[in-house]
Amino acid sequence: MKNKYLKHTHLSERQFLGILAYWCQDLIALDAASLLKINRNTINRIYGILRERACALSIAESDHIEDGVFECDESYFGAHRVRGKRGRGALGKTPVFGILKRGGLVFVTVVRNCSKNNILPIIKGHVLTGSTIHTDGWRSYDGLIVNGYDHYRIHHHENEFARGKNHVNGIESFWSYAKRRLAKFNGINGTAFPIHLKECEFRFNHRKEDLYSYMLSSITKAPLI
Repeated sequence: MKNKYLKHTHLSERQFLGILAYWCQDLIALDAASLLKINRNTINRIYGILRERACALSIAESDHIEDGVFECDESYFGAHRVRGKRGRGALGKTPVFGILKRGGLVFVTVVRNCSKNNILPIIKGHVLTGSTIHTDGWRSYDGLIVNGYDHYRIHHHENEFARGKNHVNGIESFWSYAKRRLAKFNGINGTAFPIHLKECEFRFNHRKEDLYSYMLSSITKAPLI
């Protein structure tokens, strides 16, 4: 019988739905393969297809400019810090920039570096002029006021982490979640990292929802390849 959810597969619908359920539970492929009695390479292939759908959904959700109150921050992912090189731009690390709308979604993207020239266009592409933006004291955020934003800083280097509503705790909670989650893969190569990062974004944004129902609805409307 043809699988109505996934084209070009020998998996039954029941098998596919089992894989989907374990992907939504964020179970690693090895454990899903053991529980479902399906080859791990097959599980990895389906997980990759589901990850691509999640990435596409996440991009569609963030492909617009919003107003409101936002937190912007940057973080570094990857190998252990190289001795003698600390702070922003540490060798062996992948720089990632993030924007979180308070009460809304987080958006993250890999950047070449965290300079103003790289960060400001991303902010302009997602945050409407006149909105409020909270950041740390990094110099790349200089000029937000000139560009029409209400800008408030928290100076971590002065051991300041919150001053009333002025903080970046929301985006920092995403960094913590993403790094914990990605650590279980014991290393992700540079080519695969952006889509894994987007999967973290998707899961974080839908953490209070029934992810299985959400994904199944998407797949029912538009079957996977």
